[in-house]
Amino acid sequence: METPNNSCFQFSSFLLVGIPGLEHLHIWISIPFFTIYLSAVIGNYTIVHIIVMETSLHQPMYIFFILLGFVDLILTNTTMPKLLSIFWFQYNEIGFCTCLLQMFFVHASSTIESGIFLAMAYDRYVAICNPLRYSATMTTSVIIRSGMFAVLRGLIYILPLPLLLRRFHLYTSNVILHSYCEHMAVVRLACADGSFNDHLGMAIGFMVLVMDSVLIVTSYILILQALLRLSAEARLKAFGTCISHVCAILCFYTPILSSSLVHRFGTNVPHHTHILLANVYLLVPPLLNPLVYGIRTKQIRERVRTFFS
Repeated sequence: METPNNSCFQFSSFLLVGIPGLEHLHIWISIPFFTIYLSAVIGNYTIVHIIVMETSLHQPMYIFFILLGFVDLILTNTTMPKLLSIFWFQYNEIGFCTCLLQMFFVHASSTIESGIFLAMAYDRYVAICNPLRYSATMTTSVIIRSGMFAVLRGLIYILPLPLLLRRFHLYTSNVILHSYCEHMAVVRLACADGSFNDHLGMAIGFMVLVMDSVLIVTSYILILQALLRLSAEARLKAFGTCISHVCAILCFYTPILSSSLVHRFGTNVPHHTHILLANVYLLVPPLLNPLVYGIRTKQIRERVRTFFS
């Protein structure tokens, strides 16, 4: 139950609204959400299963695909089941500790995925700019260490956010105007000063999204310069190895940057639009990643065709 803003109370659970302002459309909204969620789970599980079971695909490049698949499965399965229970059964309640756990997995998964894309950009840079040294540089151990670094960085960056929220014991309301436990949506309900949490969240966002984006763009500028020095046939072949990665990067960064900009500067944007954008970056990358890499990678495409036939 919502309480007056000038009162502070201690709550053992929160209430997630879903899509504020569109409660009457929750049933209809749940149809595309459930379809995308189911497709994302099936697609990522299929990619991971095929790569793990097919020994011919046990190569350094495919380790990144496995990591992406696992991260996308964690991201969707920690948010969509709860959201669908809100849409279908109006089960809005979520425990305080469960809320913090969901918050951690959502933000950590996005941070880890950004690190994986950065590592994949470096992999493409070495493959095209230094092809003769690729096998010696991008060994399986190097790929595994790169993936572990992306995972550890995500965990270390995001772990302070829910831990700092535990110091808040009193809240003006337990109603979260969001579809999942987003960090700032919870901070704004606290009676204590949450400016440090806000600044920390902005700093983490800058270190992850902005710096990773700059490094990825830099790597592709160098790749483009290397492509211009190749023959037309070699250029086309090299470009084909990069296009799937570029598409996946755009599918990941475009919705998350749009959501962040609307959240920070879109004062006139309806609140339900912001919430829908926040859900887009939870659904679209997990859906499109297996499609992009499955369609663009010949070896995976052939194994998928054999698997389903």
